[in-house]
Amino acid sequence: MRGTISALFLGAALVAGAEGYQVNTFSAKQEGMGHTGVAMKLGAESQLFNPGALAFSDKTFELSGAVSAISAHAKATHQGMAYKTSNGISTPMNFAASFRIFNNFYGGLAFYTPYGSGINWGENWPGAVLSQKVSIKMFTIQPTLSWRLLPNLSVGAGLTVSWGSVNLDKGLMGAASLNKLMGALGMPPEMMYSPGVTPASVNLQGKSNLAVGYSVGALWDIDKRWSIGASFRSKTTLTVDKGAASVSYNGAAESLLTPVLDNLNHTNFKASLPAPYVLTFGVAYRPIENLTLAFDAQLNGWGTYKYLDIEFAGLDAFNQHLVKNYKNAMTYHLGAQWGVTRRLDLRLGLMVDTSPCDKQHYNPETPGQTRIEPSVGFSFRPLKQLSIDFAFMYVQGCGQKNATGEYDDLVYKIAAQTNPALPGQLGIEPVGTFTADYDVHAFIPALGFTYSF
Repeated sequence: MRGTISALFLGAALVAGAEGYQVNTFSAKQEGMGHTGVAMKLGAESQLFNPGALAFSDKTFELSGAVSAISAHAKATHQGMAYKTSNGISTPMNFAASFRIFNNFYGGLAFYTPYGSGINWGENWPGAVLSQKVSIKMFTIQPTLSWRLLPNLSVGAGLTVSWGSVNLDKGLMGAASLNKLMGALGMPPEMMYSPGVTPASVNLQGKSNLAVGYSVGALWDIDKRWSIGASFRSKTTLTVDKGAASVSYNGAAESLLTPVLDNLNHTNFKASLPAPYVLTFGVAYRPIENLTLAFDAQLNGWGTYKYLDIEFAGLDAFNQHLVKNYKNAMTYHLGAQWGVTRRLDLRLGLMVDTSPCDKQHYNPETPGQTRIEPSVGFSFRPLKQLSIDFAFMYVQGCGQKNATGEYDDLVYKIAAQTNPALPGQLGIEPVGTFTADYDVHAFIPALGFTYSF
């Protein structure tokens, strides 16, 4: 069952930062600037980009929030046929509040969704043996303290507490190999499966334990024009201790497969997944009073994600050791903000998000490829204390050709139980592969607000 649960937590982050399943939608304002912000003074939202910058706030209290609507689309071309996803709208959100403790010492609390998304390839398509549908949700609460040590230098730290859930469907076998076995067993042709139809599927659901990490940062105002910042968000590990598995059948496969898969049905599984560290350096430049230019370089520590282990309670034969071989990857952010009037700001940005995925261990749950992500945005202040923020980001993947995913063919095991020589006689291999060309794109509007006094 190679790949049976390889999607656990991986969701379908078609818009993910640094590929994988990391989401870069922490702020409607900063999304318009290519999600820059490490070297900027963002008030309450600094908790999400650089905790050290929070102490530069000049407000007694500030509250901000935003929600994004991610419409993501993927296409797989296999043997000349194109298959497209039918995804719902994902809605990551963020809220942040900050307050003055002393003139140079601030506290805050942030809530955000650093990982998550969803993908739906449909129940019946040739790649169903790797993925049919995935939904992932992850939430983080972060209390933060920030101290301005000097008039132009501040530091800060926050504690991150995260939790999440996953709901996944995938096919357990393809139609072609099962048809060979059914023919050998003398089952009539009318019971055979059409190409692309999935005879049996598994659903996996689970909630993770709480995962604790930290976020730290510093901001230095070099002079009135230049500032630099750095932040680090630690790696955490999400663990599902008692996820639930259930098997469903399509047509004649039920009577044939139930004796083999019945033990898997309604059993518990355990799995762990790393949420990688993120190290970011940034610089902001103000050539004139109302114009800010920013650049961030973000290192995402995917190199620690080499494999995924899944253990089924009392069913060692179904345990998985899935090779991932991810590598560290960079995300580059570039943005500009122009204060047109006292009430109106305009923004422009660009992200370049490189992929950590191994082409030889590829899965349509995370169609891994480098992405180009331009963005625009604005803020309007109807009142001095209130800002209404809007942004729009477009995500275009650079494409991935001849990407291959592997899976254990359960039909091979079933046939071998009947007669060890039967798989070879039927031409059924123990490990199957699915190879396709992938393309992805997405639309991400975001709406937010900021209130302060």
